[in-house]
Amino acid sequence: MSRIGKMPVPVPDSVTVEIVPGNVVTVKGPKGELSEKFNRDMRISRENGEIVVTRPTDQRHHRALHGLTRSLLNNMVVGVTDGFKRTLEIHGVGYRAQQEGKNLLLQVGKSHAVEYAPPSPDVEFEVSRDGRTVTISGINKQKIGELAAKIRKERPPEPYKGKGIRYQGEYVRSKAGKAGAAAV
Repeated sequence: MSRIGKMPVPVPDSVTVEIVPGNVVTVKGPKGELSEKFNRDMRISRENGEIVVTRPTDQRHHRALHGLTRSLLNNMVVGVTDGFKRTLEIHGVGYRAQQEGKNLLLQVGKSHAVEYAPPSPDVEFEVSRDGRTVTISGINKQKIGELAAKIRKERPPEPYKGKGIRYQGEYVRSKAGKAGAAAV
């Protein structure tokens, strides 16, 4: 049995969960509303203030979907109650970020500034005063992660000088540069 899949998802009092036939689950909470369609084979039910996911057989496909379904449901509940955040750090001379309305403007060593708009209304950018830290927050964990990865890809950290955009707490192993010309 899947260790993750068999754990029930606790539902706080401030959250309402609606399960429609066809495995469409809608979760409403103080921060917003999320809806997702899950595989028909998984059985999703609400029991004693918790969401329980069960699988029909022990086939490999069903075992894989069991834990995935439970994790996605848990992320939906956590998202509408607490929300998710992803923080990016910008390192490098002249590299900075600024907020222009709801959009994010990055200057990372290109001839032009790179602009990012939030993919949905619930996603927000927050830039520190010095322009070196960008926090992406919202209720959908997948959208937050994808957007953070897309922004990081704009200028990934390089191992020689450490310049670039990295996740907060990410370790970038630095390499030694050239040894230099031999003494004459």
